[in-house]
Amino acid sequence: MTEQKLKLPKDKKIKVASPATPKEDKGTAIQEIVNHYFYSKGLTLEQIKDDAKKKKIIYSRFTRPAKQLLDLAGSVEQAKTAINKVSEWAKSRRLDYAIETVFKKWLEIDKLQPKEIVKKPFFLDNPMVWSQTKQKWFVVAEDGEWREFAGDDKEIEWRVS
Repeated sequence: MTEQKLKLPKDKKIKVASPATPKEDKGTAIQEIVNHYFYSKGLTLEQIKDDAKKKKIIYSRFTRPAKQLLDLAGSVEQAKTAINKVSEWAKSRRLDYAIETVFKKWLEIDKLQPKEIVKKPFFLDNPMVWSQTKQKWFVVAEDGEWREFAGDDKEIEWRVS
C-alpha cells in the first residue's frame, strides 16, 4: 500500500472547527435533565462542578434515573416540567426529593399542587381564634384563657404557620 498525500491549492484554506465554549455546549439530553434537577435544588452549574470534583456529588449516580425519566417523559422539556412540578410540591411540604420521586408521582403528576400557605392571626405574640357563634375575635392568653379582642383589625399580625 502506498501513501498518498492530499495536495491543496495554495489559495485555498482549510477551516478548523474551534472547540465549543462551555456556554455554547448544552450537553446531552441526560446531562440537561440532571443539571435541571440540581438547578431545582438551588445549585448553579459552577457549584455542581465544584461539588463533583470534591466528591460531594456523584454525578454518575443521577444519569441512569435521568435516562429513565427521559424515556418515560418522551422529551427533555416534558422531563424538566415534571421535575419542576415535583420540586414545587416537595418544597412546599418541606420534603426532600430525587429524580426517582418523579417516577413515583408520575401517574398523579397533573394533580400535584404545592401546599397552600396558611397564615394564622396573632396579637402581641398571642394566638387568636375566631368565634363563629359570637362573630368576634378572641386572644388566647398564655394561661389558656380566651379574652375578647377589642382592638382594630389592623393590629392583627398574620404569620405563616
